[in-house]
Amino acid sequence: MTKKKVSKPQRELTKRQLSRWQQQEKRQRIVFGAGIFIIVLVLGIIGAGWYVDQYRPLHQTVIKVNGVKFDMNYYVKMLSYYGKGQSFNYMQYLADEVVGIIQETELVRQEALKLGISVSSDEVDKKLKSYNPPLSKDYRDVIGAQMLLDKLSDEYFDKQVPVFAEQRHIMGTLLESESQAAEVRARLEGGADFAQLAGELSLESSSKSNGGDLGWRPKGILTRLLNTAVPDEYAFSSEVGLSQPVHDEAVNKTVGYWLIKLLTRDEVAKQAFVRVILLGSEKEAQEVRAQLEAGEDFATLAKELSQHDTSKEKGGDLDVTSPDMMSSAFSKFVFDPKVELETLSQPIRDDKVTTKGGYWLLKVVDKDDNRKIKDEDRELLKTEALNKWIEALLARPENKVESYLDNEKKEWAIRRVTGIAIKIGG
Repeated sequence: MTKKKVSKPQRELTKRQLSRWQQQEKRQRIVFGAGIFIIVLVLGIIGAGWYVDQYRPLHQTVIKVNGVKFDMNYYVKMLSYYGKGQSFNYMQYLADEVVGIIQETELVRQEALKLGISVSSDEVDKKLKSYNPPLSKDYRDVIGAQMLLDKLSDEYFDKQVPVFAEQRHIMGTLLESESQAAEVRARLEGGADFAQLAGELSLESSSKSNGGDLGWRPKGILTRLLNTAVPDEYAFSSEVGLSQPVHDEAVNKTVGYWLIKLLTRDEVAKQAFVRVILLGSEKEAQEVRAQLEAGEDFATLAKELSQHDTSKEKGGDLDVTSPDMMSSAFSKFVFDPKVELETLSQPIRDDKVTTKGGYWLLKVVDKDDNRKIKDEDRELLKTEALNKWIEALLARPENKVESYLDNEKKEWAIRRVTGIAIKIGG
């Protein structure tokens, strides 16, 4: 027979014990509640700091274009794209450039929409996937902006540029001085080959590499290609034939002539202190050297005539130089132990520098009043028309373009991109 279990009688708490237990429980609740409060407070402080330092600045409107807003987050993204891998100092320069890019891109988008031209999200996605490897969506806005410009060029500006136009077949070679140009002209008149002489002597890269043949061109194209208007203007105002030397004070050429006065030289440290004048032709350099030999002031002539920007305003003073700072032609004179101090050099030719000014020999080979424009020239003309259209948009008073980015906010954005935290005041 199974024994019946007898339950143990429960012990009842006395009033005193119950009061003590209730007090202990109350203290635990207070301690627990205080702990929760402290945690919430700490998280709140952290969250408030994050909100003030990160969230709020990123969501502030910093640019407006006709009411369309761009926040700091967007600006930082674009700054990161255009400034990828660049130094902090370069980013400071780029900061204003990116503001201009955002404003210009939005103006173009708005105006293109009025013309019925736009780029869809699907088109952008398809373009991103077409790259090998495919581009991420971080590139969406930049690729979309370029696609829109391409569409404008093909669908709108293609109709603005003629297919046929008056053209000239032009040959040209750029020489350093009028006397050299006159000498070369005499050789051409005597039967010398233009292409051979241009390939040998021209100081302008396009004419040199193409043997002087600048091709059939409509008006304006050569100005864009050569960064000077002189050949264009001559060709469309002259008859078929060879020009006299044509002066061009604005053209850049790949040669210069140094006049160097050696003041001090340290043979051990390989350092020297010199005064210099950089001139555009040997003839000019010889003339200036004669003036210096006659007693004219070096600093005065340097400020007036030198094409070396670094030393020009300091009267030709180049401060300390070493062999690796300048070209071999320059250093060969300065660090030649046989050259005595206070020696003024003869003109030193240097084809590693760029100077302005020269003389063209131009030949109008043929004329055509209505010749089909080459595809590459039409693309240049379309690009020119597009650029002028964008410039006009920026100049329109009805287009309201605003930026709220002061120097402090731009620095905050730069530091965020480069990984250095900074707070925006206020």
